[in-house]
Amino acid sequence: MNLPRAADFKPPRWLRNRHMQSLLGSSPLRRWLTQRRAIALETHAVVEILDVGAARLAGYHTAQRVRPRSRGMVVLLHGWEGSAQSNYVLATGARLLAEGWDIFRLNFRDHGATHHLNPDLFHSCRIDEVVAAVGAAARAHPAPRLAVVGYSLGGNFALRVALRAPAAGIPLDYALAVCPVISPGNGLARIERALWIYHAYFMLKWRDSLRRKQAAFPDRRYFEPGELRQNMSGLTRSMVEKHTDYGTLENYLDGYSIAGDRLAGLQVPATLLTARDDPVIPVSDFEALHLPAGVELDIAEHGGHCGFLAGWRLHSFAEDYISARLDRLAP
Repeated sequence: MNLPRAADFKPPRWLRNRHMQSLLGSSPLRRWLTQRRAIALETHAVVEILDVGAARLAGYHTAQRVRPRSRGMVVLLHGWEGSAQSNYVLATGARLLAEGWDIFRLNFRDHGATHHLNPDLFHSCRIDEVVAAVGAAARAHPAPRLAVVGYSLGGNFALRVALRAPAAGIPLDYALAVCPVISPGNGLARIERALWIYHAYFMLKWRDSLRRKQAAFPDRRYFEPGELRQNMSGLTRSMVEKHTDYGTLENYLDGYSIAGDRLAGLQVPATLLTARDDPVIPVSDFEALHLPAGVELDIAEHGGHCGFLAGWRLHSFAEDYISARLDRLAP
């Protein structure tokens, strides 16, 4: 089988701008196009609340209906301040469901409409509960094969799940990360230096999420009004100091880093797909990785952050890429 490579992605000239790729991927237009494709994924989804000890996380399981027997289950992980209803999650889930895969779309703590499930705040070092949730989903829905696919922060989580899967007894066969966060410190600095709209977009969504959290637990005081007016670094520092045991912003960012040789112990086959022109995640973070033989790093020239849009229909090459690699897993 000739697998698609990142080098095969050649968008039309008018669509090569990295900001256009990144912003159109999350646009209302793409949402409208994606929701039409995802009707079966959403209509037949069963909402599940996973009690994983220290937390309760929500997910959506959709069983395939196109084959006599499922090819396996794919767990999809969204990015920061995304959800199981994000454009890229719906588009990827709809594509794989139509190809005979069962789909489990997991919401991280405080993402989607889940703020009421746990009193403590989400932060990116909460890997244990995500590993436990993937394990719980796998036990609840035994399948011939199990894969995890994540985008952006979800890609970072997917790779950390893969690192921990053997010790956790999770029968994970494959992990694929699209534009994963590698060095959180570099990513944070890049967002604050990039085109203003990225910082504004993430801060608008994060502040709204924190207000919903406060409304869900009115007896708790998460942040003062002045703290919410800080930039991303300032608010993250306040969160770390008030709501985690990491002590400093630097310790926290290092806590979910997968930079350097931190993926060197990966035993699960994995793929990292990214774009050289990603405005959020520096490509130098990928080039400095030390990866084992079973892990594939594939860098496209264009694609922006989680875009990879191939034309005016806003179809993502990333879906073709994921589909082809899962075909290899389950021909």
